Amino acid sequence: MDSENAAEGAAGGADAPTGGVSGGAGNGASGSGAPGSAAPENGAITLDLVIDREASAPLYLQLAGGIEEAIRSGVLPPGSRLENELALSKRLKLSRPTVRQGIQELVDKGMLVRKRGVGTQVVQAPVNRQVALTSLYDDLRTAGKAPRTEVVEYRIGRPSPEALDRLQLSPGEQVLDLIRVRYADGEPLAVMRNTIPERIAPSREELAASGLYACLRERGITTVLAHERIGATVADEEHAELLDEELGAALLTMERKSFANDGSVVEFGYHVYRASRYSFEVTLVDS
Repeated sequence: MDSENAAEGAAGGADAPTGGVSGGAGNGASGSGAPGSAAPENGAITLDLVIDREASAPLYLQLAGGIEEAIRSGVLPPGSRLENELALSKRLKLSRPTVRQGIQELVDKGMLVRKRGVGTQVVQAPVNRQVALTSLYDDLRTAGKAPRTEVVEYRIGRPSPEALDRLQLSPGEQVLDLIRVRYADGEPLAVMRNTIPERIAPSREELAASGLYACLRERGITTVLAHERIGATVADEEHAELLDEELGAALLTMERKSFANDGSVVEFGYHVYRASRYSFEVTLVDS
């Protein structure tokens, strides 16, 4: 037994001998082929994992590697539930801190999520989106995801001072204030707040069936330029509920102001995305 695994056993209780994990690539675990699974017990899938205590890889990384390989190979499909830490610890004869650390590796990678009252679940594959003048709805369809929109708020009324300034409205013009939740393959991905001049606003039904930019294109309006700012925040009670996240979970934010080809302002929005499921990609060019 190497010193790292021995220290791990001393820190977390005796990690008794068992076999060797069919571990994930890059984590130093030995073996080949994806781990199998037993029939689900109480809705949770029991993986046929084996730990190799003679391997140089730490035990928690062997465990994480085996679970990761099961996810990537489809043995653990999106939405499936992993057996709980106590059961996993007893079955594999690992200390609970070792099991917890292995699972946390995959939570940090965005492959697993812990849900209160549900357990540890496999999440959908994260959405990677190029920073470009496109709509999230169109990007999800292009990526082979199944987008769905829930219109949470649809209100036409007088503009706020901010909307009056940002949208360059004429006196007396009204606006549509809109809040939507965008789903990908049945899971909430983003909360989108947009303000649009009422004269070009799509109907509630149109917005539930398609993306905002697609609706605007149906009206002959094409966005050609946008100013965008990307940031980060943490989930408050409203966003935690709408996005099925824990309070304080990391979230990505995007502010955008879009212009049509005649120079008019089409919309401005503030979107919040689940950081565990979503990322922006930027291509940089040396000028």
